[in-house]
This record gives sequence, structure tokens and C-alpha cells, in this order.
Amino acid sequence: MLNATWLNTFTTLCEIGHFTRAADVLGMTQPGVSQHLRKLEAQVGKPLIVQEGKSFTPTPAGEALFKVGLARRQQERELKEVMQRDDPDVGEVRIGCSGSFAIWLYPHLLERLRLAPDLALHLTAAPQGNLIRSVIRGDLDLGILAGQPQHPQLEAKMIMREELCLVVPGSMQAQKFDLSDLNNLGFVAHPDGYEYADELLGRNFSGDYQGSDHLRRRTSVNQIGQILTPVAEGLGFTILPRSGVDAFARRGDISILDLTFKHHHELWLTYRRGRNKFARIASVITWIEEKVRELD
Repeated sequence: MLNATWLNTFTTLCEIGHFTRAADVLGMTQPGVSQHLRKLEAQVGKPLIVQEGKSFTPTPAGEALFKVGLARRQQERELKEVMQRDDPDVGEVRIGCSGSFAIWLYPHLLERLRLAPDLALHLTAAPQGNLIRSVIRGDLDLGILAGQPQHPQLEAKMIMREELCLVVPGSMQAQKFDLSDLNNLGFVAHPDGYEYADELLGRNFSGDYQGSDHLRRRTSVNQIGQILTPVAEGLGFTILPRSGVDAFARRGDISILDLTFKHHHELWLTYRRGRNKFARIASVITWIEEKVRELD
């Protein structure tokens, strides 16, 4: 029988891909994680990873064991759900969305928590592809995706259309901009920024725009809460969905340019088939839909 603790440590290590960060997530020391790995390798009689400096790659045996670890977690979650009473205010709900939408959504989830002391809500910000995979695997109960997913295991409903915004410093609100003006100002890059730029700038500056790789990058940041800070300081422009712009604490220090051609993303609330039958998940779906309607 595989040791459950060692297997969980190994599964977390493979998910995160880094010894120190895995130790932080598990509440362990890095030597402790290494010790669990060695014990598990001794138990199965095969090496599970190949280290390459500070990184590592799972061996074929490690990949197979990682799949076992993920499957066990899913089985335990399903067992826990069966044993929990089906109460809209009791249990856990795991939600994933873009970082921008998470800034808007999280305060509303806290409001829901205040009404239900026995409910636990967990919000994860991640790229679209990761969200889809996590919903399919069951790691997330709900995903809010920028586009309708095409997968037989998933159900989805469109909850809103969200404008993609070109954001400049507030002091430049009244100015007229062309692409060279924006490039002189400089692009505040972020993980989704290049895709957003191709979607929005390509429509509005089609004669001059040559692709996001030709933008002059002034700075870059992957923390959603910090993306608009350099814009507010007058150090560049960026592109974000409106939810992230409106939730920014220094909203008065930034401005949304009024473009000729608007671009919107459809947001789809997504879950595995049948998951909306769980009372706690259904209650959160209803809550999110109500809060989104308040934006209209």
C-alpha cells in the first residue's frame, strides 16, 4: 500500500514543480519534502524524478504515480461530498477565473461568506487553459471563462459580456492618441496583455499595428493588483477587462480611452455536468448571477 502522506507530498511537488514552493504549500521544510520523496521512491523501488539543477522532470514511474495521486484526491473529494449534507450553506466551493475578474468577484464572495458561517469559498486566478483543465479534473467546481468551452463533460451559461479597455494615465484623459503616442508612453505588459493588445489594438489601429511583439514594453508585472499602478503613476498604458479597471483602488488616477471599435469578451460560468445539482454549488451560481445582473 502506498503511504498516503508521501504520495500527497509527491503529488503536490509535481503540481507546483518547485521544492521550496511545494514545502510552503504543505507547511513543511524543503528537506522534509525531499525525505518524503526518497521514502516513496524506496517504497516503489524506482526513481520518481530526474533533477536538472533547481528544476526536475518526473520519470515514467513518477508520471504514473502522479496520476495515481491526482485520482486519489478526486476520489477523496467525491467521498467527502457524498458524506456532506446537501445544504446550500455548508461545504466547500472552489472557483476559478481570470485575475481581473477575481478582483471584482472576491468582495462579493466575502459577502456570501458572511451569510453562511459553514460555507467555505476558495477563489483561484489562472489562465484560461488551466481553468478548463481544472474544472474537467474536478479541482475547481466553477470556472468563469472568456468564451464558451467545447467539451462534452462541461456545461456552461453566458453570464455577461465584458468590455476590453485601453487604459492610460488619468492626466491624459482628454488627449487624442494614435499608436505612436501609445508606444511613446510604453506598454505595461502582463500575462494576458499581449493577447488583449492583438484583439483591441488590431481593430483600432489596423493600418499601423504590427502585432503585440512590436509594442515598446515599459514594464511588466504578473500580479493583477499591481498592473494598473504604473499606469496611475503616468508610466505607461495597458489593456484589461473592465472588471479589473473598475475595481482598482486608484480609479481616479487612470482613464479608459474611448475607442472607435469596442471589443467584448463573453464570460461563461462553467462546471462539470451535474455539479450544479449540489445545493452549495447551485447557491453560489445563483449568487454570482445576481451580482453580475447588478452591473447592468
